[in-house]
Amino acid sequence: MNSSTNTIIATLYRSAFQQDALSIEKIPQSGGDREYYKVRGTNQACVATIGNNLKENQTFIQFAKHFRAIGAPVPEIYAVSEDYAVYLQEDAGDQSLLQVLEREGYTDAVFALFQKALKALAHLQIEGHQNINYEWCITSKEFGKQAILSDLLYFKYYFLDTLGLPYDKEKLIDDFEVLSIYLARADHRYFMYRDFQSRNILIQGESVRLIDFQGGMKGAVQYDVASLLWQAKAALPEEWKTKLLEEYIVSLEAVLGEKIDRSRFIAQYNGYVLIRLLQVLGAYGFRGLFERKAHFLTSIPLALRNLKSFIENHQVGLSVPEFERLLSLITGENIVQRFDPQRATEDTPLVVEINSFSYKTNGIPKDDSVHGGGFVFDCRSIFNPGRFDAYKTLTGRDKEVKDFLEQQSKMPQFLNSVFSIVDIAVEDYMQRKFEKLQVSFGCTGGQHRSVYAADALARHLKNKYGVKIELRHLVQDAKNWINTLPQS
Repeated sequence: MNSSTNTIIATLYRSAFQQDALSIEKIPQSGGDREYYKVRGTNQACVATIGNNLKENQTFIQFAKHFRAIGAPVPEIYAVSEDYAVYLQEDAGDQSLLQVLEREGYTDAVFALFQKALKALAHLQIEGHQNINYEWCITSKEFGKQAILSDLLYFKYYFLDTLGLPYDKEKLIDDFEVLSIYLARADHRYFMYRDFQSRNILIQGESVRLIDFQGGMKGAVQYDVASLLWQAKAALPEEWKTKLLEEYIVSLEAVLGEKIDRSRFIAQYNGYVLIRLLQVLGAYGFRGLFERKAHFLTSIPLALRNLKSFIENHQVGLSVPEFERLLSLITGENIVQRFDPQRATEDTPLVVEINSFSYKTNGIPKDDSVHGGGFVFDCRSIFNPGRFDAYKTLTGRDKEVKDFLEQQSKMPQFLNSVFSIVDIAVEDYMQRKFEKLQVSFGCTGGQHRSVYAADALARHLKNKYGVKIELRHLVQDAKNWINTLPQS
């Protein structure tokens, strides 16, 4: 964090709480361009947010104030800079519902948290719709026919068309038109959160807090329920989805003060489940197939199986024959296997040796295997954190250095290319029963960039292929630095 950022946050904190900030600590970014900082004083903590998209900042702040006024569990806004570039908000914690689910599993306590989240959603959607100014929305004011059609075309261009399957384009567009018109006429159109999933629901004790609603607009309430219950990574059991949908409908009826036609509501809900699943596939296709981000590529098989589960067990109730034919094709196992990487077994002989080294101190490591070969990647083109005094005694495993490389250098783009190249070799070597592949990363001192890159590749290969890894940090090992495989 530079001194000017520190000063801006400290000044805003002092004006909000009439006390000095004792510590300002940057929080690692999980996505997007916003930066977050934990700020603590004598008796008050908060989160400072810095964002260059002033319209997005304004939308979040205005929505948050509106929802707080109706008693929705969203963070309180404490202070905002004059230009809306920086604001202080309540610290809602850093434990998401998804993290709780992954740690505790499908327990009654976790089910109860999903119930609370959906009850809070129904309240926010209906009561929040009253007197809200949809002029605040970042882009579209309403998720209507055109927005639905855009999501379908996003899926078509960035995922479906990449598969090279033959289809009748005119018939498919006609089917898209039918589906978008049907869903745009959904009965219950109030505030639509747009990104209501378990990673945007924070848990404090037994309470839920809702974040990241700045993409909201007017739309069908079913879309948000579909986003939560059909999130691929959460992989909720079918029984949970059915029960939680019923719980949500009961909560919605309580807020509306009227009974809901369940069969009609659920038919429309199924349509929005389909839209949401396709929108996710489009996003994975764009990020993975076009931007070559490995994480999104590995998410595609999970999303396809999620879609397959839906189309085998649920009906939208419309005649869209070309669309249905294509959905059946893309969820076939032959398509899923295109994106589902081969996994190592106990009998797989391949060991990937990954090294970090210093060009200045020890040079490129020798490969003592029978065949030799492998890869050497030069990290010296990446902006070096070692130039700064604050990082000189740290390594590529320290949080401060990792934040620097992820947010202030081209290391993420560099590694995406590395992953694509090395993946080809790993898959081929596993099929051919090869025993050894060496990959080495070098930088000037073997301390920051090469260490970070070696750890990142080890984590990537372990998660994607389950292959055996031998990880060596040649400069740091010489300093008796403890060397273990980094956690995913």
